[in-house]
Amino acid sequence: MPSAAPPFLSVVIPCYNEARNLEAGVLDEVRDYLVQQPYSWEVIVVNDESTDNSRTLVQEIIAPWPHFALYDIPHGGKPAAVWAGIQQARGEIVLFTDMDQSTPISEWDKLLPWYEQGYDVVVGSRGRARAGFSPLRQLGSFVFGTLRGLFILRNIKDTQCGFKSCRRAAALAAFPRLQFFQQKERPKGWKVSAYDVELLYLWERAGHRIKEVEVAWRNRDRSVTKGQSSELRRYVNESLDMARQVLRVKWNAWRGLYDEHRT
Repeated sequence: MPSAAPPFLSVVIPCYNEARNLEAGVLDEVRDYLVQQPYSWEVIVVNDESTDNSRTLVQEIIAPWPHFALYDIPHGGKPAAVWAGIQQARGEIVLFTDMDQSTPISEWDKLLPWYEQGYDVVVGSRGRARAGFSPLRQLGSFVFGTLRGLFILRNIKDTQCGFKSCRRAAALAAFPRLQFFQQKERPKGWKVSAYDVELLYLWERAGHRIKEVEVAWRNRDRSVTKGQSSELRRYVNESLDMARQVLRVKWNAWRGLYDEHRT
C-alpha cells in the first residue's frame, strides 16, 4: 500500500466474474465516495480466480488510483475472498461490500457513527422493502429470518446483507473458525453460502457489541457469468444451505465448540 501509516478504513471487495458490473463503473462509485472522506482508507479487490476478464478490467481501472490494490487467490468462494482481503487489510475498521454495489458505498455514512459509540460490529440490513427481489425471494427471506430467529441471533433481522463492517481484530479472530474453511472440497462457481450466520454468531458469543443498521438496497447485479441457475433452483439451494448452516451452528454450540470463546 502507498501509505506507511495504517488507514482508518479498509474496504474489501470480493470479485468473481464481475465484468459487467465493472464495465458499469462500480469501482468509480467507490472511489468517488472515498476521496471525499476526511479519514484515510484503502480498497482491496480480491480476485477469486475469475473466468471472465474481470481481473484485467480491475487492473486497468485502478492502475492510476492510489490506495487501491488487487489481490489474487485460488478459487475458493465468497467467504474465502472476503477472508483473504481481511488478512491483507491494515485498517482499524474493515468494511466488506459486494462489487455490484446493490448497497451503495455511501451507505457507510450510516454505519460509521456507531463505532464512535463503542460498537465492535456494525452491519447493514436490507429491511423489508428489497427493490429487485422477486416475490419468491421476498417470501423466502421472511420465512428464513423468522425461523432462524427462533434458534439464534434473535436480535438480528437480516443476516445475509453483503454490507458488513467490524473492527479488524474481531474479523481476524472469527473468520478462521468458520465451518466453511473446514471443508476439503473446493467450491465450484460462486459459492456464497450462509457463512454470515455463523460469523455473526461467533461475534455475539465473543461478547462483541453488534449494531444492525438499515441501509438502502436494490439489486444491481448485472453479472451473467457466475454460473447462476434458475431463480427457483437458486432459491431452493440457498434456502437449504441457510437452514443447514443454522442447524450446524446450533449443533456446534450444543457440543460446546464455541465455549472457549465465551465471555
